[in-house]
Order: sequence, then C-alpha cells, then structure tokens
Amino acid sequence: MVMACGVFGAISGTASAAVASIGTIMIDPMEKHGYSRPYSTALVGISSLLGLLIPPSITMILYAVVTRQSVAAVFLATIGPGILLMIFLCVINAIKMRRNPAYSPETLTLSNRFRNIGSTGWKAFPALMLPVIILGGIYGGIFTPTEAAAIAVVYAIPVGLFVYRDLNLKALAQSFIHAATTTGVIMIILLFSFVASRIFTFERVPQELTEVLLEVFHNKLLILLMVNIFLILMGMIMDDVSVVAILSPLLLPVMESIGIHPVHFAAIVGTSVVIGCNSPPMAPILFMSCRIGKVGMSQVIRPAFSFMLLGALPVMLITTYWPDLSLFLPRLLGYVN
Repeated sequence: MVMACGVFGAISGTASAAVASIGTIMIDPMEKHGYSRPYSTALVGISSLLGLLIPPSITMILYAVVTRQSVAAVFLATIGPGILLMIFLCVINAIKMRRNPAYSPETLTLSNRFRNIGSTGWKAFPALMLPVIILGGIYGGIFTPTEAAAIAVVYAIPVGLFVYRDLNLKALAQSFIHAATTTGVIMIILLFSFVASRIFTFERVPQELTEVLLEVFHNKLLILLMVNIFLILMGMIMDDVSVVAILSPLLLPVMESIGIHPVHFAAIVGTSVVIGCNSPPMAPILFMSCRIGKVGMSQVIRPAFSFMLLGALPVMLITTYWPDLSLFLPRLLGYVN
C-alpha cells in the first residue's frame, strides 16, 4: 500500500488523489488481515503524502515557478527523500505488525506471489507507463514539463477509454471541469503570491528577516531547524500549495545567505510540508483519509503521530542536514554544479 501510494503519486502528483484512490481500495482488505481501521487509515494518510515528493509533483512545480528554479532539478531533489520516507514507513509498519497478535499475513506460496504480481503488473502496465513517459521525456530532453503534461493527457484519455474502459465521456467532461477549477485556483494563488513577493521585495522583508535570524541565531543548524519548525506550523494552518507559493520566495534569501542551495531547499520545503499537512488543526489529507476510512479523527491521531514522529520527522531532519540526499541526482544529471 505504501509503495502503491508512491507510484500513484508519480501519476497524479497530489496527495488527495492517492488518498481517494488507494485508501478506497486498501483499507478494507487491510482490516481483514488484522490491521485496525484507525491504524490503516493513518498509514494511508501519511503514505499518500509521498505524492508531494515522488515526481512529478504539483507542489514542486509550484516551488520551481515561484523561486525560478529548474522543474527537472526540483523533481530530482525530492526523489531521495521520497524513497527514504517510503522505506521508513514500510519498516515502521513491519515492526508494529510483528507485535500485533491480530495480524494475519496473506499465506501465498512464492510461485503464487510471482503469478499474482505478473498478472496484475501486466494489467497495470499501460497506466504505469504514464510516469515513465512523463519523467523519461523530461529528463531525456524530449519535451518540457509543460509539454509532458499535454502528452500525458493525450496518452491517458485513450488508455482510460479503450484499454481499461472505466472512463466514459461524462467522467471525462467532469475531469476537464475539475482540472480547470484546480488550475484556476492555483493560478489565483500564484497571482497573489507574486504580488506578495513583489511587495516583500520592495519593503526589504526577506533582507530584514535574514538579518534578524542571523543576529538571533548565529548557528546555521539552528536557523535550519527554525525554518523547519516554521514551515511545519504554517502547514498546520495552510494547504501545501499556499505554503509553497507564499513562503518559499520569502525564505529562500535566508537559505541562500547561509549557503543552502535553492534545489536543496525544495526538498526541505517538501519534507516539512509533508508533516504540516497531516498535523491538526487543519490536516486536510488526514481528514480526507478519515472520511474514506469511516473513522473519527480522535482515533487516527495517535497512529498518525507515531508515523510522523518515527518516519516523516527523521526524513525531514536527514534531508535538511544531509544535502547530498537531495543534491546527488541533480548533480549527477548536470542540473546543479
């Protein structure tokens, strides 16, 4: 389920789509195998946020736009943290389930497992080719990220209509309306983000913020920690799009003043927002997973916090204080010197 959320994130680029799709499919079967419903709901909610890190990510596209960075470089920067978070969640879940007497793993022989993987993989192959086309085209220099989006739509429509046949003209029209609405909302947020950024620049807010932080915190590590905390707190009361669009250009000068590369800062923002988006009082993704899992927020808070404290928080700190995790791939492919 965790890996499926990561793969789905590479297709949709959003956490909400992963919650709605993977949560609907997986929560009931997990309950049959001994997972408590609040636990599996929390795991789906946290895992769905891999969509913010595994490229292509809408959140990272917004970061690249507002900070004027390469979209491809920003995509590469969050692959390492995304894979690390995926591994952490799988390990934490494995340890927890070994201690759960109600857990009953599926008993399949190795041959049956490979047979199931082969049959389901063959059925899913057309859909799984979508992220390959998008990312392969971008990093191969075949087309730009904008052109990749258009090509993805041209590829996805016939696959949905004629291969899987679960897409009809009515659903296609609703998808267009939903996409147009989402795009309009993001464009409005970006518009006011650019206005706010220009006002901040004229009023020298980034420069003054940098001076204050450098005067109060003389240690680079403390400044990074304060930025992490600030991004988490803002993520608790704002959605990920607003946090990235408004705060990234404000905080980027502070980061550059202490030697943090803008591409590295993209990974810092992504891993911090992952925690903020699943923390009350707002916690939009966690509330959505509660609706799909049909459980109350009070039941989900405890397991969700355990995954954030043991999984998401260490990944954020590792990403923040180990730049090579996010800069290795951009350097390898020549996007960062």
